[in-house]
Amino acid sequence: RRRSTPRRVKDRMVKALVILPDGFEEIEAVCPIDILRRAEVEVTVASLSSSLNVKGRSNITLACDTLLESVKSETYDLLVLPGGPGTKAVREDARAIEAVKRHCTAGKVVGAICAAPTVLKEAGVLPARYTAHFSVAGDLPSILPEKVVTDGNIITSTGAGTAIEFGLALAASVCGKDKSDAVAKAIEFKQ
Repeated sequence: RRRSTPRRVKDRMVKALVILPDGFEEIEAVCPIDILRRAEVEVTVASLSSSLNVKGRSNITLACDTLLESVKSETYDLLVLPGGPGTKAVREDARAIEAVKRHCTAGKVVGAICAAPTVLKEAGVLPARYTAHFSVAGDLPSILPEKVVTDGNIITSTGAGTAIEFGLALAASVCGKDKSDAVAKAIEFKQ
């Protein structure tokens, strides 16, 4: 099967950055990455650590494209933060917090799923309307009971069970609803 050409925005490719720490939630990372690539987005997966190989919470190892250290100053059209136990390391990483702040300030789309909205809080950019996994309700007391919430340029979602909806919302935000709907149809996802 021929690989599709990445989408273009104003004569350039739509680009997304996904930050993965050790302990990331595999479903929350792989579903959005796959959906965005199907939507022809150029996705860069960056390891928070000093190794390109990152182990998820279920001991599945993913090979990242680059280290966050190598792309920490770049701004993408979309920044994605999967959740999982590794979210704590993202919250404590100054490079990741700066990337979140920079993307929000630039009006870029930022997506956070499961525990990752706590990173938004740490960065001081948690929107008024958001959702997250119930396990972080102590840190985020105003979690909305919705699968996916969009508030301005920030998209949040509850967890692994909503990873496809989250990925499609991310795709719609940077590629348009028609493209997102085409991906949903191609993967037989019924909303």
